[in-house]
Order: sequence, then C-alpha cells, then structure tokens
Amino acid sequence: MVPFIRRVKTSSGATAVQIVEKRGGVRRILEHVGSAHDEAELAVLMQAARESLNTGQGELDLGLDAPEQAPASRARVLATSSQILWDVLDDAYRLLGFDAIGDDAFRALVLARIIEPTSKADTVRVLEEIGVAAPHVNTLHAALRRCAGRDYRGQVARACLAHSSRTTGQAAMVLYDTTTLHFENDDEDDLRRVGMSKERRVDPQVQVGLLVDPGGFPLEVHLFEGNRAETTTLIPVLTQFQQRHGVTDMVVVADAGMLSAANLNALEDAGFKFIVGSRLTKAPYDLAEHFERKGDYFTDGQVLESARVMGTGKNARERRIVYQWSFKRQKRDDRNINAMIAKAEKIATGASPMRRTRFLKVTGARKELDQATIDRARQLAGLKGYVTNLPVETMTGQAIIAAYHDLWQVEASFRMTKSDLRARPVFHRQREAIEAHLTIVFAALAITRYLTRESGKSIKRIVRTLRPLRSVVISIDGHQITAEPAITPEAREILDQLPPITTGH
Repeated sequence: MVPFIRRVKTSSGATAVQIVEKRGGVRRILEHVGSAHDEAELAVLMQAARESLNTGQGELDLGLDAPEQAPASRARVLATSSQILWDVLDDAYRLLGFDAIGDDAFRALVLARIIEPTSKADTVRVLEEIGVAAPHVNTLHAALRRCAGRDYRGQVARACLAHSSRTTGQAAMVLYDTTTLHFENDDEDDLRRVGMSKERRVDPQVQVGLLVDPGGFPLEVHLFEGNRAETTTLIPVLTQFQQRHGVTDMVVVADAGMLSAANLNALEDAGFKFIVGSRLTKAPYDLAEHFERKGDYFTDGQVLESARVMGTGKNARERRIVYQWSFKRQKRDDRNINAMIAKAEKIATGASPMRRTRFLKVTGARKELDQATIDRARQLAGLKGYVTNLPVETMTGQAIIAAYHDLWQVEASFRMTKSDLRARPVFHRQREAIEAHLTIVFAALAITRYLTRESGKSIKRIVRTLRPLRSVVISIDGHQITAEPAITPEAREILDQLPPITTGH
C-alpha cells in the first residue's frame, strides 16, 4: 500500500503528524514527523511530511486537528527557504565590505558559487532551490560585463586589504604563488595557452597569481597567459598591489620558482623586502666552511647563515642566505635519491628504455651512474635554503624560516578555489568574461576564508549543515507568519562562532 500522512491527537492535546502504511489490515508507522501545538507548527510538519513523500502521495485526515465546536482553520505553506544559510553568507559579504559594489546580481553570483558551484546559467536554479529571489540569467551575464567595466575586482581587493588590516593589524607580510586553471576546450588564443601545468595537463590554460596575508586571506589576484613563466608574474602582481593601495613597506614571501636575480632586484628597487626559497645548487660553496670542519654532520633543526652574490655586472648584489637542516627532510630526500638511482641503474643496464633522468651519465654509447652528482645530492639531503634582503637585526634566521613555512596558506587557498569553489574548468572564452569569473571566485574565496576561520569548520560543512534548515512562510486564514526551523546542535555550534545574523529578518 502507498504510504500516507496521518494526523492524530495525542494525550497531551498536541497533534501528531505521522507517515504510515496499512498492510493486511495492520497500520504501521513509518515515520513520526513531529507533534504540533498550534496551527503554524502543524502546517510546517504537514509540509515536511509531504516533502518526505515527494509530494502528491495519499493523506488521511481524521479531522482531529481542531475542536469540533470551532471551524477548522486552513493553513497553507506559501514558501520555504534556506534563510539562515543565506543570511550567514550575506552577512559575511556585507561585513567584508563587498556590499559597497551595489550590484545584487554580482552578489548572487558570488554567494551561489559558495553554496553550489555551477555555471552562470544554472545559478538561477541554485538560488531558487534555496528560496532566494533569483535574477534573470540575462541579468547575471550583464553583471559579468559590469564586473570589468566598473572594476569590481579593485573594489573587492581594497575591501580585502581593509579587512586583513583590521584583523591582523597593519599588513606587514604577504605570500605569493601561482596556479593554473584549465579549459574544456582545445582551442588556444592569446590568453588560453598550453603551458607548464602543475597538474601535467595538456589543455589550454591560464596562469593565476594569488597574493594572500599570513592567514591565507586573499588580497590580490591576477590573470596571465597560460604559457607565461611563473617567474615573470610576481612583479606585475606586486606592482598592481602597490599602485592600488600605495603600500611598499612589506615583506613578500614566495617559493623558489620566483627566484631570479632580476626578480629580487626589482622587488628591492620597488621598496619591498623579500623571503624567497633558494635552490641548493650553490649550497656546497655557501657552506664550504661547515663541510670542511664538520663534514656532512648537522643537528636536527640547525640553522646556518651565509652570503652570496647574485646577478652579474652592475646587477650583482650580495644576498643573505639562510639554511636549515632537518632530520625528517633528510630521510625524505634520501628516499627520493634512492628512487632516482634505481631508475638510472635500470637505464644504464638496459632494463629500461633510454630517457633523460638524474644521476645518469651518458658518454657516447656508454651509460653509467653519475657518482659525483649522487655524492653531492647526498651531501645536501636534509637542507633547505632561503634568500632574503632582511637584515638579521630585523628578522632572525629562525623567523625567516617560519615565515616561509606560511606559504602553505596560499596552497590551501588554491585548493579551496579549485575544489570548494570549482574555479576550474573555465567555460568562458572572452578575456573579459574570464576576468569576471576570476573576480567572482576571488570574492567567494574571501568569504570562504572568513567563515572557515571564524567557525573552525570547512565551507562544505557549513553549507551542508545550514542548507537543510528551512524557514517557512505560512498563511493561516489570510494571515502570514514565518516559522523558523529548529536549530540542530551542529548548526548551533557553527552559528555561535559567527557574529549574530543581521540580514534577512
């Protein structure tokens, strides 16, 4: 028998709403939806029961929901919405200052991407499903055009720096890295190019440079051609940051991929201090005194300092180099070295086909292990280097290393943009639309970072917990009331960590 809804009076005078079925003359309760103490609660429970039955299933009304002497009131659900989730996101949007943009369609695109990342056209469905008035799809596409014409990204960036400064004090350090976003399209153009992909993809792509504060909160994002070398992206991003905010007295942290004498000189000439990962090719010479006196012996966590001239001719400048040796890193390096030796040995003995690999020396037709290169790699195992123009009086070697280790925050932000916000693949073709897409992701990332920091929960957990909490607008005898959902313990834990909701009610 098809399940149906039953309403029945309880001994306490409440009205119980149940989903039941009848088989062989025996009525069996499948689900007890809840007990209502007034018309509003009853209407909510009935709506919940209907949704549980996927709407349109049988309903058995025993007429027990109202006293016989009084005419039965008619309750009707007019609308339901995930108002709490929307208010949490909207409050964050407003708190970060993005409401100054004054574009409701742009706001809808940003918040919908956090709720359920999808295409711009499908954003209408996402908004309608959570009960929010959705702009027409043409209005959303018009917002993309306004995004570039009215410099929404600049407004978002200024609001982000203001928030970061309020949260962490006067900004003194920024972290930089790049990633790639690919396209589901084989056609290249001046922007979408096949290039060096960190994911080893061969699709057309773009380079994205991201600047964040030490907590991973985004400050600046920039778009580059897909085949552009990442070393050439750092200066344009910092120049834009400098021009937008008038800030120069800052420390920039970047990985070894940004290391070049020209980059470092340009940073210094622009007034920036820097901490950049150092390649280890020069380490044996930088640490010659240590190797002469102590050989390959280091203590775990040992910090050593050196100096090296970088650049040539009039561009040559002496740089401070900080090294640290780690036992854990040394074990990892040794495992990698052993794996590469095994690969080289197979090629040398003919067990594997010829290919270029480390530790293999080819002289004419002769293939053998390059023992000198292996010995040098063993000597450097466990070491990590850092280049800086900060004097030791300003920042110790240990502080330099700690600041560099914060670069994981940039990687965490990139993971959020690619997984939680699904910034890729990109389906737009024109640069203006791609730039607008990146601006929407930039604003959504800022809200995501803010909410995850304040609540201590991932954005997926926040959305998954708050989205099912449906506010219900009910009409009873021509009067409208709003019934708020019961707050689950998990939802309460999240909401208690956030500022009180101020929008939507």
